[in-house]
Amino acid sequence: MSVVATHARGRSGPWRPAAGHVFVSGYVVLLIAFGVAPTVYALYLAFTDADGRFAGIANFVRTAQDYRFLSAVGHVATYLVLWLVTLTVLVLVLALVVHRLTSRWSKAALRFVYYVPGALAGASSVLLWLFMLDPSVSPVDGLVRALWGDTLVKVIAPGHLPWIFTVIAFWTGAGGWIVVMYGALNSIPYTVIEAAKVDGAGPVKTAWRVQLPMLRKWIVYMLILSLAAGTQLFVEPQLVSQASFGVVGTDYSLNQLAYLYAFDQNDFNGSAAIAMDLLIVALCCAGLFVAKGGLFDAD
Repeated sequence: MSVVATHARGRSGPWRPAAGHVFVSGYVVLLIAFGVAPTVYALYLAFTDADGRFAGIANFVRTAQDYRFLSAVGHVATYLVLWLVTLTVLVLVLALVVHRLTSRWSKAALRFVYYVPGALAGASSVLLWLFMLDPSVSPVDGLVRALWGDTLVKVIAPGHLPWIFTVIAFWTGAGGWIVVMYGALNSIPYTVIEAAKVDGAGPVKTAWRVQLPMLRKWIVYMLILSLAAGTQLFVEPQLVSQASFGVVGTDYSLNQLAYLYAFDQNDFNGSAAIAMDLLIVALCCAGLFVAKGGLFDAD
């Protein structure tokens, strides 16, 4: 019996991890080629000078002293706070609303409507919103005029951009997360919800005390990926800068500033230093989210 079992394990055991390795091999190759290798090269550039000599933190100090650096940090930080708070609140509310519906057709229709904007590429979405935000042609010109002004230049003034970029990001990225959260809500055992009802909890209390705590890991996962995407703010301000004819500068975000360092000033070392700044901040925030949210804790 034990010989047969040992033979079976010896014959079938190695195939399972081998099959898993085959499935992930494509991703691993792409991750190394387009993720790990560029990061290592950027790390090398950040700590060397133009001649390849070790420069310590000189590139970091030099870029941080650039008069454009702190304003770009402020722009990205303001946008990230607005984006993450808005995303979390509205995604959870909308996912709970869809989950509460009893009609299967209504659920399917809403999930489709939520997901459609995400099919647009980032640049296409920004161009669409530039049309929507121009009071002279916008179908919601009354609302745009009331909120931000009666001309496109006034609407896309730098002080309004964090909110505008938040609206664009929510339009393009929230739909997929609503579907994810809806799926996570469906994974909560029905007996748990029934027990809350028996205890006298209404829909709001059930959501606050039962469903949202059980979605904690999904929320943390959403925040980490959204934070990583948000720190890379580039397409939106770049297109708005071109549309505004100079009202919005080309150094609004840190990614734009890194682009200017690399391709306008031919300073790839400074550009790499800014990229490392973004990476360090993103990793620290992600680590904080993981630690506080218990993403890898066993249930």
